Amino acid sequence: MDIHELDGPVTAADVAQAHAADLQTQGQYGVSYRRYWVDEEGGRIFCLVEAPSAELATSVHREAHGLVATRIHPVQEGS
Repeated sequence: MDIHELDGPVTAADVAQAHAADLQTQGQYGVSYRRYWVDEEGGRIFCLVEAPSAELATSVHREAHGLVATRIHPVQEGS
């Protein structure tokens, strides 16, 4: 799970556009951006990603739109 903490608000439309760019870029890195959540007013974005490494997940964001995550947390799905 990666977290982006921006300096100001963000729109869901802008995040959707960035996510679409991630989807177009991810294949060449063996990464799969699954879902995202947006806190528009707080300027926070949360991305669920499956990736061989944090570095490759970051590479997708960097190439796709330049907005790299502030933090990346390895997580496991529970039931």
